[in-house]
Amino acid sequence: MFEQLTERLEGVFKKLRGQGKLTESNIDEALREVRRALLEADVNYKVARTFISRVKEQALGQEVIKSVNPGQQVVKVVHDTLVGLMGEAHVGLHLPGPGPNAVMMVGLQGAGKTTMAGKLARMLKEQGKNPLLVAADIYRPAAMDQLSVLGESIDVPVHRAPEGTDAIAICREGMALAEIAAHDVVLLDTAGRLQVDEERMAEVVGIREAVNPSEILFVCDAMAGQDAVSAASTFYERLAFTGVALTRMDSDTRGGAALSIREVTGVPIKFIGVSEKLDGIEAFHPDRMASRILGMGDVVTLVEKAQAAVDEEQARKMEKKFRTASFTFDDFLEQLNQIRQMGPLDQLLQMIPGANKALKGMQVDEGAFVYVEAIIFSMTREERARPHILNGSRRRRIARGSGRSVQEVNRLIKQFNMMQKMMKRMARMEKSGRMAMPFLGS
Repeated sequence: MFEQLTERLEGVFKKLRGQGKLTESNIDEALREVRRALLEADVNYKVARTFISRVKEQALGQEVIKSVNPGQQVVKVVHDTLVGLMGEAHVGLHLPGPGPNAVMMVGLQGAGKTTMAGKLARMLKEQGKNPLLVAADIYRPAAMDQLSVLGESIDVPVHRAPEGTDAIAICREGMALAEIAAHDVVLLDTAGRLQVDEERMAEVVGIREAVNPSEILFVCDAMAGQDAVSAASTFYERLAFTGVALTRMDSDTRGGAALSIREVTGVPIKFIGVSEKLDGIEAFHPDRMASRILGMGDVVTLVEKAQAAVDEEQARKMEKKFRTASFTFDDFLEQLNQIRQMGPLDQLLQMIPGANKALKGMQVDEGAFVYVEAIIFSMTREERARPHILNGSRRRRIARGSGRSVQEVNRLIKQFNMMQKMMKRMARMEKSGRMAMPFLGS
């Protein structure tokens, strides 16, 4: 995410750090590079111009802080300006009453509206809501089937009508059904369009007038860059949508749509899709996104993901095992599964400050988790609980059973033994009062 832009900006700031102080000359030179980086990232040229103007105004107006070098000062100004550009603070879904509140999903064909509807339904259900999905895309042959499959996988009901029913009638029926069945949120998956054509625009306008939605979310592909911004502008003129959901953000190394769409339309980005999985959705926080763009990580989102994935009672049990150094291979497997529940490993690493630079060019192999699992599952229960009994013949048997090499088995056992030794040292230090053991669940 934003990899291309992050690298270019880091190069600009590195040059500035070598300067003795901020002057109009070196600021102008740096901002020329920043402007070029923004345009290469497919940021709308008017937005890029406005951004540069704001940064220059703030940078020249700031007092020089002796303890901070020029590069750090400009990073702070760029960060604050990015936050302002993307909307200052997170804006959640507007769901005013007890319901049913309608949320319309609109946008171009292929932007990912149906999948985003499923992701939102899953997220809302986890938040204690009772959502209903409505299949109102009557043009794409597999759209209704796709939404039905998504609904079944997350245990959320889907309203679909017989073939030949028009989209406005389907949405009206969905709202009536929600009233009867006490659904508080109704997600309307409307038809996409290959281009902004009058007939289908009239259809979504008709749906809006028929159901009076609490929210209209414009769903667009982040990788479309300025094309997404252009489509958003046209949709906004006709529909006055209330929020934006950007899909495929995990694949967007440039970031043009994310940086432009709020400034051009004046409408907040509310959600981003960060993977194809149904849990691959994040609330959009401009300050956190600005930190990611500048290679500063996103610790707050990382902690939130950890809290969602780790059960507090499990954390207490694990802490006790850490204290007594009674950590087994079964515990190790449990920890791996919790990490996997937090999302793709490469995305998690990007949230750690400085990781972008430290891990540049490194390929994160998600398949390594599968290999580790295969090795551990090839052990007997006794071997998992008492790893010290793993002699040569047992290791060869485990290698055969897991389809991995003896060297890989040895490497895993060595890493595990090192972890156990570290825990024992930490436990001894804590007993002697030289350190406080961190509590996983706090």
